[in-house]
Amino acid sequence: MKNLKVALLQILPENDLDGNLQKGLEYCKKSKEMGADIALFPEMWSVGYNIPEDIDELKTSAVSANSEFVNSFGKLAKELNMAIGITFLEKYDPLPRNTFVLFDGFGNNVLTYAKVHTCDFGDECRLTPGDHFNVANLDTEHGVVKVGAMICYDREFPESARILMLKGAEIILVPNACPMEINRISQLRGRAYENMVGIATVNYPKGKPDCNGHSTAFDGIAYRPSESGSRDTLIIEAGEGEGIYMADFPIDEIREYRSWEVHGNAYRRPQKYQLLTSKNIKEPFVRQDYRE
Repeated sequence: MKNLKVALLQILPENDLDGNLQKGLEYCKKSKEMGADIALFPEMWSVGYNIPEDIDELKTSAVSANSEFVNSFGKLAKELNMAIGITFLEKYDPLPRNTFVLFDGFGNNVLTYAKVHTCDFGDECRLTPGDHFNVANLDTEHGVVKVGAMICYDREFPESARILMLKGAEIILVPNACPMEINRISQLRGRAYENMVGIATVNYPKGKPDCNGHSTAFDGIAYRPSESGSRDTLIIEAGEGEGIYMADFPIDEIREYRSWEVHGNAYRRPQKYQLLTSKNIKEPFVRQDYRE
């Protein structure tokens, strides 16, 4: 496998579920025309990242993982022979989840992930957190690539990308819905560098409240034998406007780089990290709205 092309769908949501379905399908078709292997949506596309305060309204706006909305993207993935990473507010008990599903080019659901690090200091306190991070073998027409996912705030915990790397992820897909500024973009650059993984992040464009575009992709290759010194691992950074932005990941080069560079799992000492699994939280980090 030489390259993997991920279409970052930095697009504005419509006013209802059907509008988001139709626009989403349209942009997936455009992505295929542009040569994409994967089309990736921003966070909670089904509702345009809208989390009502009223619990009944919240539950009503959620859709099941086997709904017509979700399955429509699976059918289109098979029709286009292109993977699609769709995001949605998932109907779930006791409260909905912030969920990502990846369909392969055969229309199979190969990866389901619910956001683990919900923003409990905000509206996501009304959502059910996910339980774990998953990695899947994504079969593309160019070969198989190991893909994982994390969502928005997950990015701010190095453990998220680290676990995905340890499970074999070569590419991490990151749906997003927040202002992407220098520090958040730097976090993604760091996650890619320290784990030697490709990271593709797609945000809503300017016009969606609290969002400003700047979808990014990093290939994680900090050093090339043919070049002196380190290099910026940034593949692409979008502007603020709506559009499809293509991230082209050199998979063979990433794999070669991982076979000899010192990061990732090459020299870790997990026997020294027991404190990382402690549940004890001390000041100044105690928060009354924290949930296990």
